[in-house]
Amino acid sequence: MKLFVVASLLRRGAQLERLSDGITLVALAYACTPLLGLPLPPLARAGAGLLVVLGLAHKYWALRVALDAELFAHMAQSGPTLAVQTQALDAALHDLHLKPESATPRDWPSRSQGALSLLRRQAVCFGLQTLLLLAILLTALLTG
Repeated sequence: MKLFVVASLLRRGAQLERLSDGITLVALAYACTPLLGLPLPPLARAGAGLLVVLGLAHKYWALRVALDAELFAHMAQSGPTLAVQTQALDAALHDLHLKPESATPRDWPSRSQGALSLLRRQAVCFGLQTLLLLAILLTALLTG
């Protein structure tokens, strides 16, 4: 059941990803307005660029979280074969060069903590992106 709960929590990362993608696309479009002949102050251009960079960082963490969400959901269905499935998972990750081979395999509580740590990193990127967007909007309102 714990694996199922972790998988469910990790799936919430998809909601953050959609919101971040929207902010990133708007920032990218805003940064490209000089191509249309519209002036864009240097500070606004830098802010939009930083929003895009944060959006790309967010996308990286979102991809990692999505992969873990699927793996945890699959493993949650393993039932009594969890140990065998865990060995198969570790072998597959090693064969695909996604995980180094270690002498001591990790238990599921530590894997859960690691996966939730990725979700927290994703949330931090989204939070920073949102705060920067609000700062840019507030600055534009106060100076415009």
